[in-house]
Amino acid sequence: MPDLSNRLPVTGRLAALPLLLTLVAACSGTSATPTPSSPGATPGASLTPAVTAGPTVGAIDHKTGATDVILRLEEGGGFVPIDFLASQAPSFTLYGDGVIVFQPKVETFPQPDAAGVVHGVPWRTAKLDEGQIQELLEFALGPGALGTARDSYFDPRIADAPNTIFTIDAGGVDKSVVISALSDQAEGADAAARAGFWKLASRLRDFDSGGTIPTDAYQAGRYRGVLFDREPQAGPAALPWPWADIPATAFKEEPLPDGGTSLPRHTLTQAQVEVLGIKDVTGGLQGVVLSGPNGKSYTLTVRPLLADEPA
Repeated sequence: MPDLSNRLPVTGRLAALPLLLTLVAACSGTSATPTPSSPGATPGASLTPAVTAGPTVGAIDHKTGATDVILRLEEGGGFVPIDFLASQAPSFTLYGDGVIVFQPKVETFPQPDAAGVVHGVPWRTAKLDEGQIQELLEFALGPGALGTARDSYFDPRIADAPNTIFTIDAGGVDKSVVISALSDQAEGADAAARAGFWKLASRLRDFDSGGTIPTDAYQAGRYRGVLFDREPQAGPAALPWPWADIPATAFKEEPLPDGGTSLPRHTLTQAQVEVLGIKDVTGGLQGVVLSGPNGKSYTLTVRPLLADEPA
């Protein structure tokens, strides 16, 4: 049984006692009732047994809906290939009901397969109890520096670095914070804030401690397909156009949520993604070459959508 006390502590003695009793019951062999999952996810693996610690005195208020984002980390931007922009997604999300969806930390980014397709790292999901939600929000607002943060922290000395974006909606704080070129080397007037952001980002980037905390694979019910025109060129053979009911014109150019690059996209169901005939699509795909019925060649990027994300 993994030791969760260091990674996911609860706040306060009133919250700690029910969790301790729960862990004792789990170690003695008592079975736990499965916890509900969020829409679009597999039944969430509980990071503790199912008995839930109640809110403590002075608890941080937050929404409780399955699509209410109360804490999120997203990273993107900078000088990267268009496929990376098309597949950009939040790397950690905590919903109001305690469900978390995150991308596990990897040391090596996946390489293209024999067909030139890159298979994204599958996301993971689990469910926190209220005590763990409180502890994480307290960390984010306090040591993680979001409670007193400005809306943006830009470093004009580094123009091509990606942005780190935090979103929080808890304890009366509802905002997004954008930090450019976040690293463990903080200096200048914002050094203290940047050091806090780095602590929080580091924790969320490796939330399951390298896979040592049990979680489930996240199964998306919907995917975002992004289609690019492609010049005919040597390389892997193009797949025939897979959808009789989805023309290339169905992929409409729309701006990314941050108001930046516009990309031609269309929402795909799980069944429509499976029609591609490509295995291991759970984490998304990059570099799928399609031959359109109009004789044109295209490159398709597919990425899972989260419960709160619009089509």
